[in-house]
Amino acid sequence: MPDRFVRLVLAAVLVLLTLFVAQPYVTAFLFSREVPRAITARGDLAPAEATTVALFERASPSVVHVFAQGAARGADLMSLDDESEQGQAGGQGGGQGGSGNTQTGTGFVWDAGGHVVTNNHVVQAAIQSGGPISVRLSSGEVVTATVVGAAPAYDLAVLRLGRVAKAPPPLAVGTSADLKVGQSTFAIGNPFGLDHTLTTGVISALQRRLPTSEGRELSGVIQTDAAINPGNSGGPLLDSAGRLIGVNTAIFSPSGASAGIGFAVPVDVVNRVVPDLIRNGRVRNPGVGIIAGQEATAARLGIDGVVVLRVLRGSPAASTGLRGVDPQTGTVGDVIVGVGDRPVHRLADLTAAIEAAGLGQPIDLAVERDGRVRRVRITTADVAENRP
Repeated sequence: MPDRFVRLVLAAVLVLLTLFVAQPYVTAFLFSREVPRAITARGDLAPAEATTVALFERASPSVVHVFAQGAARGADLMSLDDESEQGQAGGQGGGQGGSGNTQTGTGFVWDAGGHVVTNNHVVQAAIQSGGPISVRLSSGEVVTATVVGAAPAYDLAVLRLGRVAKAPPPLAVGTSADLKVGQSTFAIGNPFGLDHTLTTGVISALQRRLPTSEGRELSGVIQTDAAINPGNSGGPLLDSAGRLIGVNTAIFSPSGASAGIGFAVPVDVVNRVVPDLIRNGRVRNPGVGIIAGQEATAARLGIDGVVVLRVLRGSPAASTGLRGVDPQTGTVGDVIVGVGDRPVHRLADLTAAIEAAGLGQPIDLAVERDGRVRRVRITTADVAENRP
């Protein structure tokens, strides 16, 4: 009796083991589907998804890919597919270096006249060397473009498209005056050469200051956590209505890749600068006609304010008697310490106040000379764009 029971138990264990081993093969034989699976109905997109999809479909045809060569060479054609992204020094995003002399970035259609807005640093090498600039439209068509004007102090440039089969529509323009931290943002561009890439985020901060290539600081800059990488430069930053609220211009990242801190030139600045570039090829920038001393040097000397290094001949500053540094003795002349009722600690404070006043408007400067402060009323005039 015990032997029979043991044999039954062993037989049961053997059967169970056999079933365990065979189970995957039996399941695969019975349930495998060797024809395409039936598609499960998805249903409607979520409202937020539908809004984002519609925004991209509406705005992306206006976004273009900009290629600017510092010096055209036939050999460059062999390496365009091997381009690697590199950010501009100081965290500026957007230049894409192919064979070492090709910069690429993003731009967008500004008006029905075929004008395209991009960053100055995207096309700067081509401007300096006279190299060719081409633009690839969302349709895939590649057309040549010429530079209408550039404003390095704002990192903006305007191009004019050559003959196109069908002109892309211009983007809708919003305002940056009423933006709020936390608003949704949408960036469309060509990061790392990947055409028409959409990234999303929020406005992380407002009124940031951003150094430009002209030794100035641009005030009122928008900070966003929407991913902005090299190649996005010159592309649009949009609000949830699909309106332009800024031009993506820089990232803050030691590695040159997005770290969730991107910067955009506010659209109110763009809307002021671009018409001037189209009309005059340069910015009619309000200023008083001084060349400011280095802030680091002023700080080492214990000076709080903007040191007047030199006064431009025939400028408003010259007519009101402002005095620069004595070239013979190196003695400091005037230091601008205030505008109106606001203190001036650095050049950005002064330029922001002058730009807020506008061209041809009077402003009151607090000027310190020989330890005494006096008030000077001065009228802004059109001066070189990198001089306040």
